[in-house]
Amino acid sequence: MRRREFIGLIGGAATWPLAARAQQQEHMRRIGVLMNAVENKPQGQARVAAFRQVLQQLGWSDGGNVRIDIRWGQNDIDRERKYAAELVTLAPDVILAAGTMSVAALQRETRTIPIVFNNVSDPVGAGFVSDLAHPGGNVTGFMIFEYSMSGKWLELLKQVVPRLSRAAVLRDSTNPAGIAQFGAVRATGSSLGVDVSPIDVRNTSEIERDIAAFAGIANGGLIVTGSAAEIHHDLIIALAARYKLPAVYNSRLEAADGGLISYGPDFVDQFRSAAGYVDRILKGEKPADLPVQADQV
Repeated sequence: MRRREFIGLIGGAATWPLAARAQQQEHMRRIGVLMNAVENKPQGQARVAAFRQVLQQLGWSDGGNVRIDIRWGQNDIDRERKYAAELVTLAPDVILAAGTMSVAALQRETRTIPIVFNNVSDPVGAGFVSDLAHPGGNVTGFMIFEYSMSGKWLELLKQVVPRLSRAAVLRDSTNPAGIAQFGAVRATGSSLGVDVSPIDVRNTSEIERDIAAFAGIANGGLIVTGSAAEIHHDLIIALAARYKLPAVYNSRLEAADGGLISYGPDFVDQFRSAAGYVDRILKGEKPADLPVQADQV
């Protein structure tokens, strides 16, 4: 082999890995995730793990052919808006939005980047989509249950405690879902002869004070909506036990961790379903053409 040919061969071998890496980066897709949970809590981690697992099964490897950027909004309106803006700035190919507040925050920032939501009760009423069968914009996803189903929580509580005459609904008053769920529970309370009142979950000291005051009168019980349990999971379960208050939760995780009873969809499974829609969008389908699907409780 002549010297010139040998040098050319060595030079080509040296530049090939650089070209391969450049090609890999060129084909790297990007997924944004805005979670309505706390990063170090098991429920949020389980949901993200399920999402990653299904994406892996569908051929998307984080750090390989896709990059997943996760932000934890914690169902706090200011954090949700801050992280929504951050994710949109990253210009992802698609964003997964968990919960009503996450979708609302993202829609303030973009009407073009595809958004797949889950854990949303009323996407049409919230203005996220124009129609369940034909979303019509950049948003689609998986709804949990209609707000009217929230009344089932009170019905279950009444079955467990037949003498129940008072129920406190723990909810985030800044979350549209929390407000609508309270209205549905109060309507059911009228038919069951149960007085329904709200307890807002702005901070831990208010939660402790209001639950202690509520527990001072007999025949009461708690209804813990998702917007309350997502952040104050451990505290609410502990307070219900301390004051011997029967409580119904919207997630089986609370029941597994010591809560009395739960009624609600499989939230982890919704993240598996959402991964399927994210995959389809990355492969070229449009959110406007993917119908909103409803979960069954």
